Amino acid sequence: MDSLNINYREVVEKTLSDYADFLGNDEEVKTELVFDREHDRYLLVETGWQNGYRIYGTLLHIDIIDNKLLIQHDGTEEGIAVELIKKGIPKENIILGFRPREQQHTEFAVS
Repeated sequence: MDSLNINYREVVEKTLSDYADFLGNDEEVKTELVFDREHDRYLLVETGWQNGYRIYGTLLHIDIIDNKLLIQHDGTEEGIAVELIKKGIPKENIILGFRPREQQHTEFAVS
């Protein structure tokens, strides 16, 4: 872990849980949290039916690899990285995996 001794698993799980609570559930569409602690994979998935159409998709997917958070998919408006930084994760330990390397001109880590 980093020098702040932050438990990345706890931060990721809490952040995804907060998003799930914010989105809530209705009778047709549910949000599901998928926490694979053994492989350090964390997802927020939406499933159900809406107006006769199947709804299924990953809203957020974060992996923890070599003490860095690899954001595989981010379907939020503001960006999950912003929330993670607010909770004490250093920018250099966050990888925006959904962006090609050549477009990663940010202060974040590069995959």
